[in-house]
Amino acid sequence: MRGMNTPTSGINTVNGGEEAVRPPTRVAPDLNAPRVLVLNASYEPLHVTSAKRAITLVQYGVAEVLEDSSDVVRSPSTTINVPSVIRLRRYVRRPRVHPVPFNRRNVLRRDTFACQYCGSPDDLTLDHVMPRSRGGRHNWDNVTTACRVCNQRKGSRTPDEAGMHLRTRPRAPTFGVYAHGQFAHWQPGWAKYIGK
Repeated sequence: MRGMNTPTSGINTVNGGEEAVRPPTRVAPDLNAPRVLVLNASYEPLHVTSAKRAITLVQYGVAEVLEDSSDVVRSPSTTINVPSVIRLRRYVRRPRVHPVPFNRRNVLRRDTFACQYCGSPDDLTLDHVMPRSRGGRHNWDNVTTACRVCNQRKGSRTPDEAGMHLRTRPRAPTFGVYAHGQFAHWQPGWAKYIGK
């Protein structure tokens, strides 16, 4: 007897009886986890919601499925594919505030947990590109991730003065960068809907 999360595969009948193997599926492990990307009617990413909420939105005709995941939900009489990406049928207005809070954890996520000077993932700190002692601000555009060695080497100088090159200029992250680090159920198929 199969366990609840055991992958299964089956045969679909297509084109007058020819058989085709469908890809393996598995029963969705947690319907309340954030695992479905929700797009506005304009295809703008809004947020990530639970599989349960996404299925409800699709069943009531509020949203349409753009991509399915390999997970399914089963009842005694029905099998429903769990969507990976859904799009709302009507445009939803949302306030223009920056969706990603500025804090240490999100700066590390934006910088992919690597020093922006040497690329090391070890002993990470936050560095002010323009030092605070010289009027540098504590915000997205002036704070970057640095390993302790690079941070101490740079000291209270700018990267140019210290002869150090930033791999990427600091800036506020997009929804995609935030969602990639925030949610354990990030799906590679989301990349074409979310700009990094």
